Amino acid sequence: MTTEQDTTGTDPHHHDRDVAGFGRLTVRPVDPDGDVDLLHGWVTQERARFWGMLDADRERVREIYTYLNSLTTHHAYLVRRDGLPVALFQTYQPEADPVGECYPVQPGDFGLHLLVGPAAVAEPGFTGELLGALLDFVWADPNRRRLLAEPDARNDKAIARLLRSGFHLGPIVDKPEKRAQLLFLDRPVVAADRQPTDER
Repeated sequence: MTTEQDTTGTDPHHHDRDVAGFGRLTVRPVDPDGDVDLLHGWVTQERARFWGMLDADRERVREIYTYLNSLTTHHAYLVRRDGLPVALFQTYQPEADPVGECYPVQPGDFGLHLLVGPAAVAEPGFTGELLGALLDFVWADPNRRRLLAEPDARNDKAIARLLRSGFHLGPIVDKPEKRAQLLFLDRPVVAADRQPTDER
């Protein structure tokens, strides 16, 4: 994805970038205290039913994200576009997550969840642009070789979105909280990743 300016720096948990044609994208860790009202409002809406937190009260949401902040293998981020909050993005290492018991984890596998916040006005193509920008954030770590998504198997909309973004279907697996459709995306091959060839 073409970018005009990147001031991310070396902190792997903060991302601040102008994305051409989209706007200023910032990604920073969730603040369980400061963000609880916003997150509670998002995860308890019917549109977020597959997030599994419809009945969570404000304190439960705070507890969940305080716990996630204590882990080194799982991370939650608040995503803003031009200063406005637009998504909750979570990443994790599959080998340290229950999903790691459901499929053969490979070195370099990296899991993600994305909840797009409610929009005041529908914007065609927004989710695809947002996901593409977040994938740039994830691929910034060269050790990540394959991405894993695990939406609820009934979430046709999320599955279709991931397929349009290049993910391919894996197996359907049963987790304690849901039946999940696994999807995978291999790391794109770019010039820096290619090995030199002998053309003699």
